[in-house]
Amino acid sequence: QVQLVESGGGLVQAGDSLRLSCAASGRSFRFYGMGWFRQAPGKEREFVAAINWSGGSTEYADSLKGRFTISRDNAKNTVYLQLNSLKPEDTAVYYCGAVQDGRNYDRQSNYDYWGQGTQVTVSS
Repeated sequence: QVQLVESGGGLVQAGDSLRLSCAASGRSFRFYGMGWFRQAPGKEREFVAAINWSGGSTEYADSLKGRFTISRDNAKNTVYLQLNSLKPEDTAVYYCGAVQDGRNYDRQSNYDYWGQGTQVTVSS
């Protein structure tokens, strides 16, 4: 069992940066891949980034490469998402999820656990 709690969202201006955190509880955290998804108003939830259990492999949505960076600290049971050069279209609720390693990271149906989400709002 893994419980996830996101934090770090907020209201920022275009061009600003944010770092989202996802704190996990449960001894099995370090065995899961972790992913970030986001959902904008009126849109479907979309894949943002993912990282494997060791942190040695990462995956990004093509449109977000270069601006967002995912990382994890297994000693702290936490995964991070660094958001740089934010744009108004990045406004969304950002969710972290835990997925068993070996499954496709960009498919949300593969995820076993989800957090409640954190709101990111970018003003122009």
